[in-house]
Amino acid sequence: MSLKGLNLFSSKFTSSRSSITCTYKCGNACFGECDNKSDNPYFGDLMSRRTALKAGGLTVLTVGGGAALAACSPANEAASSSTTAAGASSSASDSSSEHTSGKGLQFEMVEPNEKDELVVPAGYAQSVLIAWGDPVIEGAPEFDVDNQTAAAAEQQFGFNNDFAGLLPHPSDDNRLVYVCSHEYTTEPHMHPGYDADNPTEEQVKIGWANHGLTVLEVSKVGDTGELKREFGPLNRRITATTPMKLVGPVAGSDYVKTSADPEGVTVLGTLNNCAGGVTPWGTILSGEENFDQYFANSASVEDERTKASLDRLGIPEEGSERKWELFDDRFDVAKEPNEVNRFGYVIEIDPMDPESTPIKHTALGRFKHEAGNIHITDDGTVVCYSGDDARFEYLYKFVSSRQMEEGNLAHNMTIMDHGTLYVAVMEGNSPQSEIDGSGELPKDGAFDGEGRWEKLLTVDEDGNAESHVDGFTAEEVAIFTREAADAVGATKMDRPEDVEASPVTGKVYMALTNNKYRGAAEKSKEDVMEYAPVKENKNGLVMEIDDDHAGEAFTWNLILVCGDPEEAYTYFGGFDKEKVSPISCPDNLAFDEHGNLWISTDGNALGSNDGLYALAVEGDNRGELKCFLTVPYAAETCGPIVDKQRVLVNVQHPGETDEATVESPSSHWPDGGSAVPRPATAVVWKQDGGEIGVEKA
Repeated sequence: MSLKGLNLFSSKFTSSRSSITCTYKCGNACFGECDNKSDNPYFGDLMSRRTALKAGGLTVLTVGGGAALAACSPANEAASSSTTAAGASSSASDSSSEHTSGKGLQFEMVEPNEKDELVVPAGYAQSVLIAWGDPVIEGAPEFDVDNQTAAAAEQQFGFNNDFAGLLPHPSDDNRLVYVCSHEYTTEPHMHPGYDADNPTEEQVKIGWANHGLTVLEVSKVGDTGELKREFGPLNRRITATTPMKLVGPVAGSDYVKTSADPEGVTVLGTLNNCAGGVTPWGTILSGEENFDQYFANSASVEDERTKASLDRLGIPEEGSERKWELFDDRFDVAKEPNEVNRFGYVIEIDPMDPESTPIKHTALGRFKHEAGNIHITDDGTVVCYSGDDARFEYLYKFVSSRQMEEGNLAHNMTIMDHGTLYVAVMEGNSPQSEIDGSGELPKDGAFDGEGRWEKLLTVDEDGNAESHVDGFTAEEVAIFTREAADAVGATKMDRPEDVEASPVTGKVYMALTNNKYRGAAEKSKEDVMEYAPVKENKNGLVMEIDDDHAGEAFTWNLILVCGDPEEAYTYFGGFDKEKVSPISCPDNLAFDEHGNLWISTDGNALGSNDGLYALAVEGDNRGELKCFLTVPYAAETCGPIVDKQRVLVNVQHPGETDEATVESPSSHWPDGGSAVPRPATAVVWKQDGGEIGVEKA
């Protein structure tokens, strides 16, 4: 099935991501001026100069390393189908030949569709684990959309679940511990008759309660991969009002002191928790992403340093969309200018201790963290990768000075407070003369290049912090990380999202969702039109990085240029494009035990529902991509977990269309009938009890 790209930013807003999703999920981050106004070269510039793959005028890159994901950008006229991203002979094998997928990809691929249901391969079963409003704490009331209260919501499953982690239960072999984040709330789709200009205080507090994270005990169902939610002592809700501890170089800084917290060490809550990670020591990391949208009135701030920082983050000049500032002064930067400096970090929680205080690791920097994912080197050094999910923002890593100690949780939870924060700088390795726009490979036979990690900040064993950026103190680097990265010449990327290291090879993968302005020659703007395919990135990229994890050098290549396989510009690692699924707007990433990369999508610009895809990244089948499932109408696929017995996905914002209301919804998933749609977690398993993606011999 051939699918043509749609224009996310057209007047009709024809992409699968609606305008209401853009408003409440990220504060319309893709509209208007880019927050990054530095003169740093953006990745598209570097690629077009040296290693760009051009087909029909569309510049395509190959980057190795991290993965970045985000909302999908505009589409345009199709490139000529006479050439391919890898040249006319990009197939790994003749399309008519027999092909056997490797372990993990042995399933019947799901075709593109717009069904209001979760579609899975033949031979697989599914169920809903938990949905918005379901009780998490024993004694919580059953969900009633017409009778919501903040007190009830604090005990129920939150809204728009994103990242997911599944951990062994500490005392019951028949149970597991499921943890997920709740990225954002969409109040017009939560409250009947919602007045966006005049929300009630109770509606605002319900919004606070529906942010944060959920910790949930779940039980295994017989010999299947199915899971059931349970009440247990570990069950917990973390919300926008849960006390948290600032640790690292920012703790106690004058920049984070407020009238409510004059010592600058205790923050209420966490906001816009997007992708995250499970640490090897059994804790959960969660990135605070689009936190800027919750604050208001930056135009009223007079201090030049503060104003510059607010502008670099895109803090609204006037009132916020949710109007939280009307009920709590901390969201009004004119009244509490430092409160915003207390958000934008990677938080860590101990899911096995419901009484523990979550912490915010400030040594990892402050920006729109899409993720915080860990790789452990052979000597126990901890490396944490994270993308800044916005147009023309950067890829970061933190290298610890401490080594992981097996079984020492107290020590391990301090590891990311001591070490060095870096930002990535990249360039290609082919001369411009070899990149002629035809789609032919350069003489070295690959679209690739190299990069280096520029130091931003180091925190020693005693907690003393050193800035590596001229004009910035250490605490300023940790708080104003974007500006510090600007100063060292970091490479602008196309919305870096989830970044994951392969547990098999150690290679790092990054999802780059899209960027309608990709290729701009001057600062944050692109000199392209929406109809012009030149340098426009509408469907996203997946990059592969071979990193010297604890070092300062890496190489990169592009394994996926996403889109319709029939389009010339797309590239699937050199694999036969007649045997792959179309894919658009990669977001969250995960690995199975076979080393395959699983990719969820957000904002499919090809006219079908978002889904979850399995990608072979090694061997003869490198580049083979197959759709494993699609989510219901207008939903986003989030937080994939893939193990031997099951696949879990968080189905975010089903039915979130501009025309929908609580009274007249666009979806009825998961309850069916006339029910309102509810974000939910789905579990998929093989009906014969076999392994996911493995055919029985």
